[in-house]
Amino acid sequence: MNRVRTNDRRRSGGGPRRSQTSGRRPAAPQGEFALPKTVTPALPAVESFDELDMPARLLTALAGEGVTVPFPIQAATLPNSLAGRDVLGRGRTGSGKTLAFGLALLARTAGRRAEPRRPLALVLVPTRELAQQVTDALTPYARAVGLRSATVVGGMSIGRQAGALRSGAEVVVATPGRLKDLIDRGDCHLGDVTITVLDEADQMTDMGFMPQVTALLDQVAPDGQRMLFSATLDRNVDRLVRRYLTDPVVHSVDPSAGAVTTMEHHVLHVHDTDKHRATTEIAARDGRVIMFLDTKHAVDRLVKHLLNNGVRAAGLHGGKSQPQRTRTLAQFKDGHVTALVATNVAARGIHVDNLDLVVNVDPPSDHKDYLHRGGRTARAGESGSVVTLVTPGQRRDMTRLMASAGITPQVTPVRSGEAELSRITGAQTPSGVPVVIAVPVVERPRRAGSGGGSSSRGRRSRSAQGRTGQASATQQGRSGQGRGIQGRPAGEAPRRRPRRQSAGGSAA
Repeated sequence: MNRVRTNDRRRSGGGPRRSQTSGRRPAAPQGEFALPKTVTPALPAVESFDELDMPARLLTALAGEGVTVPFPIQAATLPNSLAGRDVLGRGRTGSGKTLAFGLALLARTAGRRAEPRRPLALVLVPTRELAQQVTDALTPYARAVGLRSATVVGGMSIGRQAGALRSGAEVVVATPGRLKDLIDRGDCHLGDVTITVLDEADQMTDMGFMPQVTALLDQVAPDGQRMLFSATLDRNVDRLVRRYLTDPVVHSVDPSAGAVTTMEHHVLHVHDTDKHRATTEIAARDGRVIMFLDTKHAVDRLVKHLLNNGVRAAGLHGGKSQPQRTRTLAQFKDGHVTALVATNVAARGIHVDNLDLVVNVDPPSDHKDYLHRGGRTARAGESGSVVTLVTPGQRRDMTRLMASAGITPQVTPVRSGEAELSRITGAQTPSGVPVVIAVPVVERPRRAGSGGGSSSRGRRSRSAQGRTGQASATQQGRSGQGRGIQGRPAGEAPRRRPRRQSAGGSAA
């Protein structure tokens, strides 16, 4: 009953909703909204996963992954989400949010089978990186209960994603834009989705996804379960809460500032003329570091400078293709790259074990960006430091930002080459010997018309392909050479089917 009334309000527009909820909540801190009051009492938190009503195979998978004790946000929300309640959860990155919603989603979907193009559960995230992280985190548990998943993000083949949906996927992890594209093509329908999760909802609203998110939420089953998780809860998120969540269980792991006892915050006062050199020495430290800059061009310039000075650096920003971004992250995680230089594209959705330093080379524009950048370190109980380089003209704005974030940093004047910079960041003089980050060799499929003369275009019969393959092999044996630059065996004249040469992408 409550859910139906909520949907009626949803269709009637925003004005009445705002008046119905005004006055019912206490005043909110500046920049955030007052959390809704839960009408139905929440179930108590648990101390172990064994206390939860989850499939035995899921519990076995948790033990196999070494996950034995639930994090606070998991212990508090899972009893309620497993019971089908809507959930509003706030917790900083690294607090265990993914399994908090993921385990409930998988447990409640287990045993069901999706029709082609009609998923049963949906996780919406703002970035490709976060989509991949959520997929990686949930895959072993989804496999344990026999659920199929599909990751739907931009920058990757939409045809392959459509194929995965046609084959049937119970769980879809998606960014809003690409999911909308697939729906518009008729490759996905959300009418069977009974569990919907919005992860990092505040960033989706900050990135301008609100119209797409609301359009997608309007398409899922109206009586389904909704869970919204975020590190910060601003007033844009309040619109989603009031419109789509019914009597949600509310749980906040951390204060809105996201303060963490294992994280140190440093503001380093540097001179404009010395900032570049100080940045280089920090990047040359022993151990990994993520460095944030404002623009992709600044990222590319710094990466080039660091490589020329002997620092194993790589860049990450929106101008990179998804395969490039995935490869760069993999190299950073395995230590092949030690300095990851990034724009805010890396501020969420990236988890790297034992990362103990994040540096804001360019200070962030607001306190939410600061919190999410800093959230790359001191994750899951680990320790770490967030360092911001501040020039004289930036000091006043940085003081305001820290106050908004509820953080009192340690402020230290530093210069490159000095002991204080090294003590705080591990900075050291780079080797000065240029380095090159090798790109892994990926074996690509052989082009049509190459090698044995076979074609994937289906224009010739198998017998014709066989004859051509024998002729090609004979020709290659006579020449004693390898393949020519245009994809045909060396020495072979372009005498057969000239149209195929053109279609094959000749270098002529």
